[in-house]
Amino acid sequence: MPDGSGGRAPFGARLAAAMLARGPLCVGIDPHPGLLAAWGLADSAAGLRAFSRTTLEAVAPLAAAIKPQVALYERHGSAGLAALEDLLAAAADAQVLTIADAKRGDIGSTMAGYADAWLRDGSALAADAVTLSPYLGFESLRPALELAANSGRGVFVLALTSNPEGASVQHAGGPNSVARGIVAAAAAENRRYAAETLGSVGVVVGATVGDALVRLGIDLAGLHGPILAPGLGAQGATGADLRATFGVAYRQVLATSSRGILAAGPDVAALRAATQETLRGL
Repeated sequence: MPDGSGGRAPFGARLAAAMLARGPLCVGIDPHPGLLAAWGLADSAAGLRAFSRTTLEAVAPLAAAIKPQVALYERHGSAGLAALEDLLAAAADAQVLTIADAKRGDIGSTMAGYADAWLRDGSALAADAVTLSPYLGFESLRPALELAANSGRGVFVLALTSNPEGASVQHAGGPNSVARGIVAAAAAENRRYAAETLGSVGVVVGATVGDALVRLGIDLAGLHGPILAPGLGAQGATGADLRATFGVAYRQVLATSSRGILAAGPDVAALRAATQETLRGL
């Protein structure tokens, strides 16, 4: 088992425990300008900070993890990133796992720099896990894979997304599709976590991909890692859809809802009720 920094257990083990204790829900924190306005907040760094803190207060007792959408903080420059740093620190204090939805992917020293930002102990942006894009080749992610293992953190690699454009790349190859290769590579990485309930190398598979997993012959049950499944709620997926889509791999699924919960804000009690209702459907 990789040694977590400072005695920290591997991310997969911590996520499995959080899912068992609280349920398989990840709440996306997506401060879109429209949502900020609906909450009566300015489209500013101060608005981001208030939005983030209120959402965390509401969902902390219920969600296995939160997933801030990094782009919506970056659009406010350094002040926006400071608001993200504040959220990550507050979530750590509340013992809520964080997944930075950054979708980083590059080669060599640039990939190492991204890994250093999101996965290194002591970085102000360090999250418990980060989303990665493997489309420069899965092995290009090696700096992040190794730093995550050494720091007790995790990664979620984009594999099969539900946006229409994704199929042109991810489905390419049919029985030997790009998506199938990514899942197989992630499964190979998780061999180092064989002693854990879940490995720390997860994949992102959209909750609304329908029968694509079957058509492409993708074995998610053999991943031995978590499956981050965006699309619950506002994008139309239900708990029943998740069970039908993921089958025997459903126990590995960390379902993500963002707007479906956030639309209930800014009242903390209403946000918490929306989170509870979402959990009941899983």
